[in-house]
Amino acid sequence: MAKRMDVLFSRIVAQQQRNNGYLARAEMERIIAAIDDPKRLERHGFKVYSQNDEDGILEEIFRRLGIVGGRFAEIGVENGLECNSLYLIHKGWRGTWFEGNAAQRPAIEQKFAGVLGTRLQVAFGYVTAETINNVFKGVGVPEDDDFLSIDIDGNDIYLLEALTLRPKVICIEYNSKFPGNIVKQQVYDPRRSWAGTDYFGSSLKAIAQSAAAKGYRLVGTNITGGNAFFVRDDLSGDLFPADATPENLYNPARYWLWPDHFMHIGHRADFGPYVDLQDS
Repeated sequence: MAKRMDVLFSRIVAQQQRNNGYLARAEMERIIAAIDDPKRLERHGFKVYSQNDEDGILEEIFRRLGIVGGRFAEIGVENGLECNSLYLIHKGWRGTWFEGNAAQRPAIEQKFAGVLGTRLQVAFGYVTAETINNVFKGVGVPEDDDFLSIDIDGNDIYLLEALTLRPKVICIEYNSKFPGNIVKQQVYDPRRSWAGTDYFGSSLKAIAQSAAAKGYRLVGTNITGGNAFFVRDDLSGDLFPADATPENLYNPARYWLWPDHFMHIGHRADFGPYVDLQDS
């Protein structure tokens, strides 16, 4: 009897997930239909290996820029199966992963043995604002790398600010808890690790300001409000939305849309030290 009940429960959950998937797809289509700027990127999103729809957005950015079979560097890949550059490897790209959790080494080396040393190299160890440039130079990341992805759940903005290399395209996680008109960033702590709450990273406007100071233009964000995309000023031209402000291109947190479809609505509320709240 217990076994039959388990089977029945599993079927009910599976059916609910399918229904939730349909609802999520309908909501995404509604959101995209309301965007009338043909240069916006949201409608191009899809997932192959990325966490959400980043694979499709990046593909469209590279198409507009005419970049084919380039080189990448990605900081924060966990076991490599959900990141922003694995799809690129399938498309002929080559590059480097940087992963701070050494416990992921066996899984990565076993799963990706066929491409390690040819299309992919992996460096294990935490990347900080103090080390990012030496670490990149040490493994041969090119000065004008085609693509850099940063997702370390906290110090992302500080790595961006410290960066001396000039990648063509940057994807960086932002904290969409804060609206597009808010400047907010965590106080820097090189030992920081994410606790799974909504205290992480920086607001879109804070990152956009730091990126602009380094010569990068905000070109879009993904529909779930997780990642922002920047293109070097000398390359962006008129290929992307004319209104490149974070207020215009901001997407709020819609984590339920992808990939678990309403099973987990968001992160637990939390608080910690922010730069603008420190005593002067």
